[in-house]
This record gives sequence, structure tokens and C-alpha cells, in this order.
Amino acid sequence: MPDFELEDSIGKLCVGIDEAGRGPWAGPVVAGAVIIFDRKLNPELLSGLDDSKKLSAKKREKLCNLLFEEEKSGKLCVGIGLASAKEIDELNILQATFLAMKRAVENLKVKPEYALVDGNQVPKNLPCGVQTVVKGDGKSMSVAAASIAAKVYRDKLMAELAVAYPYYGFEKNAGYGTALHIRGLKEHGATPEHRFSYRPVREIEEERKSGFSEA
Repeated sequence: MPDFELEDSIGKLCVGIDEAGRGPWAGPVVAGAVIIFDRKLNPELLSGLDDSKKLSAKKREKLCNLLFEEEKSGKLCVGIGLASAKEIDELNILQATFLAMKRAVENLKVKPEYALVDGNQVPKNLPCGVQTVVKGDGKSMSVAAASIAAKVYRDKLMAELAVAYPYYGFEKNAGYGTALHIRGLKEHGATPEHRFSYRPVREIEEERKSGFSEA
């Protein structure tokens, strides 16, 4: 379970950073950034925060709502940053993730002195010192909070995109390559929200265009 040991070891104002959406074929990559000022948080947050992938959607959403309640009371602050599918195609997914992280930090109300970043890749564009933490959302409370914020924000965004693009099951698969998503691509083609630099999307599009030209 995550705790504040890493934050304490650094001894500076730390932000936890994590992302959601590197693997999907569609939609933006989203980064969350959370600074916790007051550790006397809602007990449900303290006991419930964890790697967002280990939690149910309902649990994640409840914890995310609690995070924003605590932000209103001044105990923490949350920043969200996005990089679009177009930016992912232009930059590559790693650099787009770093861009989303930078934007998340820029959207914080308070500027951090140090960042704990989930994973093993160091963003070069953050305005503070950085320490990467493999599986950080299971070790650091700040990173776990950022993981929840990013995941819930992105899932809601994909559900909204499902209304505009109803053939791909975005509200269920969050843009991952499920059977429904593949069928939607084959029957209706890619949308502006698809990542054309991802091979499955590109290959399905090429196959569709080839089929149309043969017809």
C-alpha cells in the first residue's frame, strides 16, 4: 500500500505524477499531478488510494471525488494535463506523455519543488527535480492520487467521445483494441481521435482504403 515514505525522504514540496492512456488506440494520453499539503486526509482516501488499475471504476470515481473535496479544503491540489491523439502521432507516445505531465504540473495552483514520477522514464521538461518510481502508484500516496485523478478523468473523457463517435465502444474500452473497437474501425473507419501512428489503426485503415480502391 502507498505511504509518504518517499515524500519524507526527499524533504521538499513533492508532486506525484502518473498517466493514463498510453496503450489505447484512440483518445488523448492524460497525466495527473497531485501535491498533498495536509496528510490528515479523509480516512477513506488514506486507506483506499492505490494503483488505479487495482480498483473498480466505482471505487476510483469515489476516491477521485474525495480528492477534489480535499482540494477545496486546501489539503491538496490536483493538476490534469492532456496530449491529443494528433500530438501522440506527431511526437510519439513517450514524448506526448511527457508533454501531458508538463501540462499537468503547469495546471497546479502551487508549483512543486520535486516530482515523483511513476515508471522508469525521466521527463526532461519538468520545472523541478525528478525521481522516477517503478510501480510508484503502489508506493507513494501522491503518485497513487495522481493515478486515480488521471484514470477517472480519462475514462469520463472517453465516455464523452463515445457520444460523438458511437461505433467503437469508447465508453466500455476507453480506446483499447477490443473486438467491438476493431469492428467499428473496419466498418466506419478511423476518427480524428484515433492514433494513426499505432500499427493496428494504420493497418486497418490501409486495408479499408485498399478494399475501396479494388471495388
